[in-house]
Amino acid sequence: MTHRVLRIGITGPIGCGKSTVSKWLAEQPHVAVIDADMVAREVLAPGTPEVEAVHARFGEGLRAADGVLDRAALGRIVFADATALRALEAIVHPAVRLRILHVIADAEVGGAGVVVIEAIKLVEGGLAALCDEVWLVTCAPEVQLERLIDRGSEPGDARARVAAQGSIRERLSGAATRIIDTSGAIEATRARVVSLLDEALAGHGAARPT
Repeated sequence: MTHRVLRIGITGPIGCGKSTVSKWLAEQPHVAVIDADMVAREVLAPGTPEVEAVHARFGEGLRAADGVLDRAALGRIVFADATALRALEAIVHPAVRLRILHVIADAEVGGAGVVVIEAIKLVEGGLAALCDEVWLVTCAPEVQLERLIDRGSEPGDARARVAAQGSIRERLSGAATRIIDTSGAIEATRARVVSLLDEALAGHGAARPT
């Protein structure tokens, strides 16, 4: 027998802590986390219809000797060309959405109480429509910049990324059920995330599974 799980979408600018929030949620009982970027990697694995469509659109030069898609080179193309990015998203997003629907169905059968979908393009990729709640993970720009540099980004590149994604907060705020600022102390932020999970479950008419 299946049951309707609570579906929470996690999104926000790069370097603001989406993966950390998802990790904290995954530590809670009966919470399943889906990383949309990992699903996209599966969709673009060698031999899939989607990766063949990418090569047809962007060229065989992106196919490495072992057949793996050169994601870094593809990223450089679409980062600089909005039309190319839309073309890539038109290939990838529908397949990612379909796979995630299958994972959600498996979670319902398996007895999960919560399914979390982490995706930077949660709204643009149509995944927000699958969710009961959308959590926007954000932080102060100076904190975001410091985190990107700590990850190994060149300062100039990090500043460009922060500037380019500044509009994400404004654009997604209207779609967000809850906004989580991760600029503060880690333990306090983690406690707030767990508390928000309890609130979300209560609003969904369910207690947190144990």
